[in-house]
Amino acid sequence: MKNFLLFVGIISLVFGIKFIYDARPIVKKYFSLGDKNEATLGLKMLGFFLTVIGGIIILIIY
Repeated sequence: MKNFLLFVGIISLVFGIKFIYDARPIVKKYFSLGDKNEATLGLKMLGFFLTVIGGIIILIIY
């Protein structure tokens, strides 16, 4: 159980950081929205929350 939660925390951190740093290319490639700035902001916010959740999971485990 501990290893599974560690794996989930690490994956969450990795995806969160990926969403934060590569938000604009991801939005250009996968979404065809009119306002790309709004979509980029939303993706960066999602990445931030994933990073925080993954960090808390890892912090609680160790």
